[in-house]
Amino acid sequence: MLRLGVQVSISGRLSKAVERAKVLGCNTIQIFSRNPRSFKRVLRAEEEIEEFKKKRREARIYPLFIHTVYTLNLASSDTRFYRLSIRDFIRDLRDAQDLGAEFIVTHIGSFKRSSRQKGIKRVIRALENILGKMPSSLTLLLENTSGSGHWLGADFKEIAYIINSLGKPKKIGVCLDTCHAFSAGYNLREAKGLRELLREIDCYIGLDRLRLIHLNDSQDKLGSYKDRHFHIGEGYIGEEGFRRIINHTQLKNLPFILETPKKKEEDDFRNLEKVRRLYKNL
Repeated sequence: MLRLGVQVSISGRLSKAVERAKVLGCNTIQIFSRNPRSFKRVLRAEEEIEEFKKKRREARIYPLFIHTVYTLNLASSDTRFYRLSIRDFIRDLRDAQDLGAEFIVTHIGSFKRSSRQKGIKRVIRALENILGKMPSSLTLLLENTSGSGHWLGADFKEIAYIINSLGKPKKIGVCLDTCHAFSAGYNLREAKGLRELLREIDCYIGLDRLRLIHLNDSQDKLGSYKDRHFHIGEGYIGEEGFRRIINHTQLKNLPFILETPKKKEEDDFRNLEKVRRLYKNL
């Protein structure tokens, strides 16, 4: 069965996210547990949390992915900000546990005003701390990036190095963002490029650690290093590229989450229906 969802707004009560997902026909979702561009935390009543969990069970939405907020940076060279990022990440773990999430997804971080090597060392040190506080019900997913600016994680060998340096813990996996991978130089438009990417992930990380796909087309050409998501099949990856991805034997049973542009109310409907149509036309 196609496990398909979108990044859903939590505006209003938490349970509104489930209602929005049901209208869209989603059976999995991704949310932010708070404002993604703020350090401000949200204190929620137990009643609101339980209502969210109950409605999610009733809607059979599984799994629940929570994306960490954009203000966190586990590779920051600013000591105060680095410590703040780790502290808030651990608090977000507790929030994710309270909401009954199965996965928490994060970008690895930016080494701006430092070096790549030092940034990676800081990420490893931060993740050692975070994994030590990880609830048993949660799995942490490291998301690949487009490689823009000073962001780490555009190369899956780099992600593998981080995981291996942590001792390959069971509670850490990978999220593949198709737009980011294409922008970083992995040619998902072609069958050969998809094979090469999956071979690299399997060789250095293990496909068993690939637990989620962020399904996004790219507004920019292969190897642009730009992070600009686009509507499914309307960007440079194209319909045939996505048809191969969502029907690939090693990928088709994974959850797919769309993070495509939402300029109009019908945008999510349109993108979800495109994926469903491509999936059925195996």
